[in-house]
Amino acid sequence: MENLQEKGSTKRKLGLFDAAMLVMGSMIGSGIFIVSADIMRNLGSGYWLIVVWVITGVMTVAAAISYGELSAMFPKAGGQYTYLKEIFGKMMGFLYGWGLFTVIQTGTIAAVAVAFGKFTAYLIPALNDAAPIFQSGGYKITWIQILAIGVILLLTYINTKGVESGKILQNIFTGSKIVALIGLIILGFLLVKSNFWSENMSFGWDAFNNLKTDSAGNLTKSGWESISGMTIMGGIAAAMVGSVFSSVAWENVTFVSGEIENPKKNVVRSMVLGTSAVMILYLLVNFIYLNTLGRDSIAFAANDRVAVAASEQIFGSGIGTIVMAVLVMVSTFGCVNGIVLAGARVFQTMAQDGMFFKAALENNKNGVPEKSLWMQGIWASVLCLSGQYGNLLDMISFVIVLFYMITVFGVIYLRLKQPHLERPYKTWLYPITPIVYLLIGAAFCILLLIYKQQYTWPGLIIVLLGVPVYFFINRTKEGSV
Repeated sequence: MENLQEKGSTKRKLGLFDAAMLVMGSMIGSGIFIVSADIMRNLGSGYWLIVVWVITGVMTVAAAISYGELSAMFPKAGGQYTYLKEIFGKMMGFLYGWGLFTVIQTGTIAAVAVAFGKFTAYLIPALNDAAPIFQSGGYKITWIQILAIGVILLLTYINTKGVESGKILQNIFTGSKIVALIGLIILGFLLVKSNFWSENMSFGWDAFNNLKTDSAGNLTKSGWESISGMTIMGGIAAAMVGSVFSSVAWENVTFVSGEIENPKKNVVRSMVLGTSAVMILYLLVNFIYLNTLGRDSIAFAANDRVAVAASEQIFGSGIGTIVMAVLVMVSTFGCVNGIVLAGARVFQTMAQDGMFFKAALENNKNGVPEKSLWMQGIWASVLCLSGQYGNLLDMISFVIVLFYMITVFGVIYLRLKQPHLERPYKTWLYPITPIVYLLIGAAFCILLLIYKQQYTWPGLIIVLLGVPVYFFINRTKEGSV
């Protein structure tokens, strides 16, 4: 099977810069522009908003540093799927790949593409105002969903034209959104008219929440309630669902290890550089929110679009909305491209192991797994039409962290079981770094299981449905679907 990979796709067309751009581009989607509203509703203080992002940053970079050891040991396409399969066996690898195809990768593509559609509707109000194409009860298909599908299919098509096409697009869009974010951060300090920093910080370490809803499930803004003790811990876990989801997908670079120059060094470098840079950007963007908006304006920004509210304070209501809509469109478009480019490589690697549709195996004349790309794109489009991807994504932060924890634990497990294996890169500050991740991840998952079960069981059930599928696949004669 290695020969098949060598044929075209593995001509090592991605350098360190390209890999770092893929890490950053896959991470920065729509989350940073939205999720701080929910964090503020859960914890009600500027201090706690920053704490949530700092914890998420430490967690993300610790995971990336730990993954580096595995990426140097197994520098092949498939990344995290390959690590889990090599360390814990085929079934664990399959369950990760199953979760990735059914909802993690494809659901993220769908959600970020729909976010692109929603922010496009800011610039083209006719998109918002148009009657649904189809409606039956609560289910409807809108032009925004159709635009999202168009984006997914366009980017899938561009990526079938070769790694070079996807790489150029990725670098342009990621570069643009990094420059735009830095511009927003600088102007947020220079141009802001009313400064809310002191007010937001005046609550100190006191925490509050404001989560009351009416019978239709809409927030009522009925007043802040002081919280303490374990309730704060539950609030932090609930708040981190958003920040964690905004900070995942950096591992996508491991999926394309087979196409990266000197993968034993460049994959880990790109992960550590990319995750560190993005988490610093995220923190600075939150400083802008706290500088430009009061607590209620952050917590109850229209449709949770905190970035739009901040941008209106910086640039004025007309221009501010347009500036932010364009920035989010650039950001989400680049994010979808990065996730489309990377995901198909995992499904191709699974097909080599007889764990996915055989058709996903072949590269086209441009050296990319075209059929795998289209399978991913079509399923992501179906999720767009289902309207359920948003709910699914709320539920998978838990599952994503669970798989991250299993993979990070794999670093420790291999050190104990096979200490003499060659390790071209060793985890920095081992064993402190993986243990830090495992402790934070375990606290996050346990608190969600106790306080926010709606975020845990559905995602877990989706993954566990893969168990009978795995046994069905292995019953068949050739071990392929």
